[in-house]
Amino acid sequence: MTDQIQRFLFERTNVRGEIVHLQQAYAEVLDRHQYPPAVNRLLGELLAAVALLTDTVKLDGILSIEVRGEGALSLLMAESNPGGELRAIARLAEGVTLPGEEASFRELVGDGHIVITLDPREGNRYQGIVALEQDSLGGCLEAYFSQSEQLPTYLWLRADGKRAGGLLLQRLPDESQNQDEDAWDRTVQLARTLRTEELLGLEQRELLYRLYHEETVRVFEPKSLHFGCSCSRERLAGALLSLGAEELRAVLAEQGEVATQCHFCHSRYRFTPAEIEALLSAPNEPPTLH
Repeated sequence: MTDQIQRFLFERTNVRGEIVHLQQAYAEVLDRHQYPPAVNRLLGELLAAVALLTDTVKLDGILSIEVRGEGALSLLMAESNPGGELRAIARLAEGVTLPGEEASFRELVGDGHIVITLDPREGNRYQGIVALEQDSLGGCLEAYFSQSEQLPTYLWLRADGKRAGGLLLQRLPDESQNQDEDAWDRTVQLARTLRTEELLGLEQRELLYRLYHEETVRVFEPKSLHFGCSCSRERLAGALLSLGAEELRAVLAEQGEVATQCHFCHSRYRFTPAEIEALLSAPNEPPTLH
């Protein structure tokens, strides 16, 4: 199945939606790490969610979702951009036994919160935070839209370790074009009949017909998605500066260079003593690295 996101809307209403399917991008994320099955499934849900939210807010920049928990799974993070690039990682808490293969969202993350960051190419960075008070990732993100954006949102996410998918419905605040007062309740109720195997296995137009063949639906051109990492020597150099001159020079004295690795794609970057000194001497200038 093609990795893509499909936008649609219901004519003469203020209800819009999106469906996302992921297989290859999901596989490339998992191939770079060795996570337990329960974590793999939740990571797939997060990948689907970040793709849906990026397309929903139409951000010209990077959107990231971080799930920071106090349970066995201390961090889940996924990023997406308008080019359809996705990446994600998970971090397990040290010294904590992971629940079984069928562990639920709440069993994995425990208490905590979700941080949603919008980092546009131009303009100010924005962060929204919502507590982990629901029993699913989708439920927590619905709460975010309700509290922070005041937009009624229905979000259904599923993954099985090989495929990931998601369905998002949203009621927009503009009632001027809405000629069907029951549209929101009706479309959500129909969405609740969707089964996991249908979300993960059906082509998107077939899925829409299965749910909404009695509705008037406008379907837009799908957008392709793929795994992609935004790491670079320049970005890693900026991260190294946060360690401070004393620690960087201590690493140089011990190892003769500073080596670091991207957590998302495992690309390795090495910095010579001359490159580190150049960074330290002009921390506010764009680094010139080879």
